[in-house]
Amino acid sequence: MHDKPDETVSALIEEFLTARATRKPSPHTLAAYRRDLTTVAELVAADGDTTPLPLDRLAVSALSPRVMRAAFARFAAPRAAASVHRAWSTWNSFFTFLVAEGVVPGNPMPAVGRPRTPLPRPKPLRGEDTPEELLSAVARAEGRQRDPWPERDLAVLALALCAGLRLSELLALRVSSVAGRDGERRVDVAGKGGRPRTVPIDDAVDRVLVGYLDSRRHRFGSRSVRPDSPLLVDRQGEALRRGGLQYLVESCYRRAGIGDRVPRGARLHALRHTFATRLAEDGASAAEIMRLLGHASLASSQTYIEVTAGQQRAAVAANRTNRALSGLAPRR
Repeated sequence: MHDKPDETVSALIEEFLTARATRKPSPHTLAAYRRDLTTVAELVAADGDTTPLPLDRLAVSALSPRVMRAAFARFAAPRAAASVHRAWSTWNSFFTFLVAEGVVPGNPMPAVGRPRTPLPRPKPLRGEDTPEELLSAVARAEGRQRDPWPERDLAVLALALCAGLRLSELLALRVSSVAGRDGERRVDVAGKGGRPRTVPIDDAVDRVLVGYLDSRRHRFGSRSVRPDSPLLVDRQGEALRRGGLQYLVESCYRRAGIGDRVPRGARLHALRHTFATRLAEDGASAAEIMRLLGHASLASSQTYIEVTAGQQRAAVAANRTNRALSGLAPRR
């Protein structure tokens, strides 16, 4: 617990960001936290004066509900509802941190209004057979590629299209993340915010992953597929990074000739949205889809319905993209 009840806002913002960094957010996320906190704090410090108070002299005790309401009213005026909602959530997390640290006695944010923001619309791949065309094209090694590795590329697409994994989740996978007995195979995922979840995978996806790891052993040797090794690697055997994974997916779209069917702003995420959309079309319930995708917003968590592992596995097995993979994956 802090000994100083009147610490400066700027110092506490740095403490909050340091604490958040242990959760391994992306640099973009940390930058957004800092921007939202400092922008609103500067409005508090200005408070209509021509000479604003420097943030390193603004005391946290000044952040009353009345002051925060006024600052957010000025913040919201020129901005979209989504930006205001994000800033509100950042400040709510900031005050929750300060309460836990004993810096402030309570969180004033419930007294600060925030706009309702509509849930983002899904952006799946366009075209009824587009996922099948993508998988078939990527499974073929093309002579134009300098170092084709269709087994690896197909494994990436299978995990995104048939398990609905986010980019960060794909990068965090280890070889040991794929586990379970035959017929009950799963991927253990480190989800958003560090929340773990388990996603069942169909036998076709499992065969694709086995084929990929076999090809990796051939390329780099058995030591390259130790349980603690990254599951997804580049052509030099090093762990795939964010830019490399994005480029890989973009190149798969180009090779399949489906670039015009990928929604703008949803390149790799379009595969995750396709997974969810097809589950819904094929009869999965909203609760099953929410659990499989690992959604954790307050609004979503209120609607969660506990489902058994068997129901989740049946929902994944019903995904018809698995049937397309079945004809491409080698039999074991």
